[in-house]
Amino acid sequence: MKGISGNQTKGIQTGTNLDVVDNTGAKVIQVIAVPGYKGVSRRQPNAGVGDIIIGSVKKGTPQMRRQIVHAVVVRQKRPMRRPDGTMVSFEDNAAVITTETGETKGTDIKGPVAKEAAERWPRVSATANTIL
Repeated sequence: MKGISGNQTKGIQTGTNLDVVDNTGAKVIQVIAVPGYKGVSRRQPNAGVGDIIIGSVKKGTPQMRRQIVHAVVVRQKRPMRRPDGTMVSFEDNAAVITTETGETKGTDIKGPVAKEAAERWPRVSATANTIL
């Protein structure tokens, strides 16, 4: 079974702070929107591993701070079930800054990247060192 199952556990909500694990100069971003999220009335948008988000840079270099950026979620703390039945969780919530189309802005990714994000975004998997 290739791809992401429809009932993927989404552990990132609007307002969540994510560590940035690339070398763009941003350190922490806060989720402000999830493009393409179709939910229930009055429900906050959620995102999971492999989803693209829009975030505001909270910590980083002075040029990067307070900018609005697109990013792909590559790790989440909340356990998620894979199609083979295994449960996977990471130590932190992390993202990689990208363009709207998924091209990575940085040239290096620190730490592991979830397999779901690597399958969905080829540029993220090409830049990643480790895929779990």
